[in-house]
Amino acid sequence: MPTRTTAPSPLLLALREGTRDCHKALEARLPFFSPAFDSTAYRRLLQAYYGFHAPLEARLGSYQEARRAKTPALSLDLQALNLSSADIDALPLCQALPAIEDEASALGVMYVLEGSTLGGQVLKKAMAERFDFGPGNGASFFDVYGELTGSYWRSFLERLGQAPAAPAAQAATVQAAVATFACFEQWLGQRDVLS
Repeated sequence: MPTRTTAPSPLLLALREGTRDCHKALEARLPFFSPAFDSTAYRRLLQAYYGFHAPLEARLGSYQEARRAKTPALSLDLQALNLSSADIDALPLCQALPAIEDEASALGVMYVLEGSTLGGQVLKKAMAERFDFGPGNGASFFDVYGELTGSYWRSFLERLGQAPAAPAAQAATVQAAVATFACFEQWLGQRDVLS
């Protein structure tokens, strides 16, 4: 029996359109497929990811379900890459984060974080081929939801579909998503891990 597909929500369409340019710009600067990208660069990049995700997830607080937290997977990966708990606790944390003032702005931030889990599926395969990293030995973050990735994404899309359709709320969500991309790119640039 064929599955019924539903049309994307207006908010999802607005997010896709509103973040298209900043998403492409960041993706072009990420070094994962650069010939010079080695295991040392990979570890530095994960340290920078941790420095962004840890404070941002703390700021999201109750807006994000605990099961969607990615910081624990980053911590496991860094430990697998020979950082101690003390080393991880001492990592620099991003201070210039997007504002999260309400459900609308939280959804914009979460759109970026949840969307990255889909891209993580591509990176999971690439890091396994390049470095033999996988869940449990340095690349848990890129498969943080495992077999539940698709269902978690669909449930997030449902949440977007139930969000208030008021233009001001949609604009706030898109603005928060754009700010998340901008803050993340700026942070990775400061940490000198971009191509």
